Parts: sequence; structure tokens; C-alpha cells
Amino acid sequence: MSWLDSYTHRALLEAALVGAVCGAIGVHVVLRRMGFFTMAMTHATFPGVVLAAVAGIDIYLGGAAMGVLVCLCVLAVSRRRDQGATTATGIVLTAGFALGVALLSASDGFSRDLEAFMTGSIVTVTGHDLAVTAGVGALVLLVLAALHKELVYGSFDPDGQRAAGYPVAALDLLLLVLIEAVIVVTAPAIGVMLAMALIVGPAATARLWTDRIGTTLPLSMAIGTGSCALGLALSTHWDLAAGGTISLVVAAVFLVSLALSPHSSPLRPPSPRRAASTG
Repeated sequence: MSWLDSYTHRALLEAALVGAVCGAIGVHVVLRRMGFFTMAMTHATFPGVVLAAVAGIDIYLGGAAMGVLVCLCVLAVSRRRDQGATTATGIVLTAGFALGVALLSASDGFSRDLEAFMTGSIVTVTGHDLAVTAGVGALVLLVLAALHKELVYGSFDPDGQRAAGYPVAALDLLLLVLIEAVIVVTAPAIGVMLAMALIVGPAATARLWTDRIGTTLPLSMAIGTGSCALGLALSTHWDLAAGGTISLVVAAVFLVSLALSPHSSPLRPPSPRRAASTG
């Protein structure tokens, strides 16, 4: 009997994987103040999942395709002079989620599975889910490591980055694609509606304890993994929904850190000098 034959072991491994990768990508989301945009992406991923289920294709592919399409639409709308990124994101968030609900109500035989995808079901993850999470997570971490300095530079001085000749638009789009990939692989564990908490929460908590990027990244990954493991244990002990319990643990850790941390602003990007010294 393999160690992964136990559903509790699969759930624990999935919790560790999604906690680490969400913690890593969340650092860039927090530094760039993209929390609202990330929430829009989680909502807009849902109709892609519904369409994939109806069409009989892999829900990972459907969610990712819809997410990338949404990224392109928001970028296009936000670059118009008469529209800002916040307005475009709000419109896409509402439209994307509304489309998903409409498709769900019109589809027969899929409601139960798709509703589980909205809020997650980490105790039912399969070996396929683990393989996808591990593969995509490793790719995301490799890209973040390879482009660490460029992404950090763009988080506090995009105009300077553009003047220095960096492909700012391409880097921005790549980051959005990475965020979408994390949202999609996180969905089976905690759901697309709750992915926002696990992406932003650990990174925001880590920024409360340090303003050094080199320390924030591993700390955020550790907080994400620990919160997932603790949330899974509590949900199992008290027979609660795992996705919701994990999100509540993330929120509790943030609130405790907010009360005890010596840093007053978790969302303030580092100064250029400090970022350069720690990147």
C-alpha cells in the first residue's frame, strides 16, 4: 500500500503544495497591490471550469484558458484613457462570475461537482490533482526565481523599468498568467472563490514581519503551508469544510500578526534601495 493511497496523506501533501506556491506568488500580488485584480481572476476562472465540464474536457484547461482570456481583456480595457484598471477589473469580475452562475444553472448533472470546485474539497484530491499541482507549482517557482529581480523592480518603479528597456508589458502579462495558473491548480483544494485568501493572506502576513524581499518570500511560503496544514487538521477534527477552515486560519494568522507586528503597513512596497539590496 502506497503512502498516497490514503486520502488524508494526499490532502496533506496537496495542502503543503498549494500553501507554498500561493505564498510565493502572493508576494508579488501584495507588492503590486493586485489583490482586487486577483479576486477578479478567481471569479472569472469559474465560467471556464463550467464550460470545460459541459464540453467534457479537462477543467484545468478550461479554467486556465478563460483566465488568460480575462487577463487580456482587462489589460486591453484598462489601457484605454477613459477607463482605469479598477473599473475594468470590477466589470470583468461581475460579468465573469455571472456567466459562470448562468452556465451552472443551465447545465444538468454537473451542479454538485462544480459547486465543490467553487469552494474546494481537499480531502477528495486525486493523484492527478497532486501531479498537476506539483508540476505547475514547480514551473511557477522556477519562473519566479529566474525573473525575481525584474518582477521586484517592476513592483515599485514600472516607469523606471520601462525606461531601462525592460519588456514591461510582457512581464506584466507573464505575472498574470502565473497568478492564473496558481488559481487553477489551487481550486480543487480550496476552490476558486477562496483562492484569494491563500494567495494574498500569507504574503500580507509575512510583510508585517519583515520589509526584506529575501525574507518575505520564504516566510510567506512557510505561512501558507502551515496555515493549510493547520486548517486541514482543524477541519478534520471538527468535521468542517476544509477550504473555509483554511481560509479562516489564514485570516486569523494575519489578524494576530497585525496586532503583534512591529511593522504598520503590510502593503507598502520596499524602497528601491532596499529592494536592490535584497533582490
